Amino acid sequence: KSRNASSSPKISIDFELTQEAYKSKNNLELLRSLVVFKLCSYDLLVDKNKELMDISKFLLGKKAFEQFMKLTFYGQFVAGEDHKSIKSLIQKNRAFGVGSVLDYSVEEDLTQEDAVTKEMDSCVSATEKEGMSMDHREKQYKAHQQFGDRRGGVTGARTYFYSDEAKCDQHMETFLKCIKASGGSSVDGFSAIKMTALGRPQFLLQFSEVLVKWRRFFSFLAAQQGRDGMEALEQRLELQPLQEFMTTLGATGDFYGWFTGEKQGSGTIDRLDWNSLIDDRIKISDLLVVPNLETGQLEPLLNKFTEEEEKQMKRMLQRLDVLANHAEEHSVRLMVDAEQTYFQPAISTLTVEMQRIYNRGKPVIFNTYQCYLKEAYDIVTMDVELSRREGWFFGAKLVRGAYMYQERSRAEEIGYEDPINPDYETTNVMYHKCLDYILDEIGLNRNANVMVASHNEDTVKHTLRRMNELGLTPTENKVYFGQLLGMCDQISFPLGQAGFPVYKYVPYGPVNEVIPYLSRRAQENRGFMKGSQRERELLWKELKRRLASGQVFYRPQPEPGL
Repeated sequence: KSRNASSSPKISIDFELTQEAYKSKNNLELLRSLVVFKLCSYDLLVDKNKELMDISKFLLGKKAFEQFMKLTFYGQFVAGEDHKSIKSLIQKNRAFGVGSVLDYSVEEDLTQEDAVTKEMDSCVSATEKEGMSMDHREKQYKAHQQFGDRRGGVTGARTYFYSDEAKCDQHMETFLKCIKASGGSSVDGFSAIKMTALGRPQFLLQFSEVLVKWRRFFSFLAAQQGRDGMEALEQRLELQPLQEFMTTLGATGDFYGWFTGEKQGSGTIDRLDWNSLIDDRIKISDLLVVPNLETGQLEPLLNKFTEEEEKQMKRMLQRLDVLANHAEEHSVRLMVDAEQTYFQPAISTLTVEMQRIYNRGKPVIFNTYQCYLKEAYDIVTMDVELSRREGWFFGAKLVRGAYMYQERSRAEEIGYEDPINPDYETTNVMYHKCLDYILDEIGLNRNANVMVASHNEDTVKHTLRRMNELGLTPTENKVYFGQLLGMCDQISFPLGQAGFPVYKYVPYGPVNEVIPYLSRRAQENRGFMKGSQRERELLWKELKRRLASGQVFYRPQPEPGL
């Protein structure tokens, strides 16, 4: 138990109190929520939402269509067109105790054919295009025509396709404006970025494959020493038997020579020591090497990299650096979104590299962990342990995950193991397991930070219960809560009014350019609204209460001091 557990007051929140939950909303806003949520529960409307919006735009004309969207779906889920127009909503939410994670949600409205062409071109190296040897590549980490359009089977996350370096610079400029808006709108803002917006995805694919092969190689060697089946962090390799085993395979590599004197001294290495093998290379393409089991030598993943590819990789890392610096200067925390599993190992590793630099004094960079992944717990525990060893602030956003349908069908079609947990309940267990591990770490030394990004009331109640057990108070600002704008107000606002740091993910952008994002939000809401009638019931209850008590023209009034 934490040192403060006995003295801290216990906090409980009643999520049934509709007057508290919706005090920031006028009656028209409550009515809009009811109408939008009801529409999202009709399969036909959701399945055909893109076609219906196109017809509406044609019949109404651009201006009237945009007005209609602002009164309905856009008004419900999007804050406004640009960083100036969203300021009033951010400030209103802040007055009721709810902060913002700004998320510029514009997407190119590409045809499926254009999306596939762009993706195939940007995920294949010059060597591969020339038809040169690809023996070392694995099918999971190669671009595949039938899954070239990454928007399919995705709920709620926006998607970027690579055009050229100038387009990546534009995305960076947009993120910089977003960071500046976050800093200008509130004292404790977050800003969200997506790594695929900042460079050619070929690098993320290849680097992910390299990282996974290194991890597998460690698991293979651990099994040789009878250490399989253990928790990831408990597996240690003894260097002497490792060298002897590799020599019997005919390996010529000097494994002792791969590690520093400090690690040799202990005679054993763990996964974090092993991962450090690829940390300190000078050229970025030097990172893209894989261990060969037969020879014990490092071999390049591809035969060669062009000078332009080397520059593209460097520019992606430079853009990340610019954004992290900007976030630090404006006292904004940077949330790096998670993406597909074939990009994610690289995204997560590059985010940890930024944390090692920028999270020394306080948590500036937050990594996102997808708990629907079978390996989520191993990844979380290793990153927390690395932060312990190196003395920086661990920052995490825990989500269940947005790419499940796409990931499952890709794994089945291409023929590799499904990376996703078998069912929702297993994912719930994984979410709580990862969350408990981070909360325990916060309880021990207060250096970790977590955003519980969840619409699940049981998960929120579980977090509050654990915070009480560990003596973690809301004012310590170590545990945050996150929900999407326009959803789950009955969770967000009572938390904010009780003094907990709670944030809405706030998408913004021009109406027409946010349509692809809204289209998928409708898809996501169908499952969400069918699974629970609760939010609609609470909205009705509050609307009827107001009308019965004569509050027909109710105007939101924040309490002083919030």
